[in-house]
Amino acid sequence: MTPVSIHLTVNGREHILASEPCRTLLSLLREDLGLTSVKEGCGQGDCGACVVILDGQAVNACLVFAAQAEGASILTVEGLAQDGALHPLQARFIERWAFQCGYCTPGMLMSCYALLQHNPDPDEEQIRDAIAGNLCRCTSYQGVVDAVQAAAADLRAGKPPAGAAP
Repeated sequence: MTPVSIHLTVNGREHILASEPCRTLLSLLREDLGLTSVKEGCGQGDCGACVVILDGQAVNACLVFAAQAEGASILTVEGLAQDGALHPLQARFIERWAFQCGYCTPGMLMSCYALLQHNPDPDEEQIRDAIAGNLCRCTSYQGVVDAVQAAAADLRAGKPPAGAAP
């Protein structure tokens, strides 16, 4: 197959990459851009390990062809922290032990981030619904719910990210 040129913005940086048309966005992000937070779990959209934000929406990168991301803006977990300061979600995930092995954590964070972008004050049911496509075998989802609620409160209060200068 003839490679296609793909222009996209990932974590605020513009890229022009050549890719096979049928290659996944997951593969492009991991292999070409070195963004290893985007994990391949199932390869068929069932586990949520590869969730990224594509033009404001949480998507499973394993189900998106790289060519479909032409002109898109993509955010991965590597883009959440700003100037060395963790995003409130990241800080609260750590504080509330919302993970154990960490394999699912980047996808879980991105699903939660997408939720908070659309709903700054989610209740437990809304959080559980937002992470329904993210599977974790190590920990309970209650830690995730607690972390998201705490991060949402931080964001609503305008609390600076963890590690930010006062």
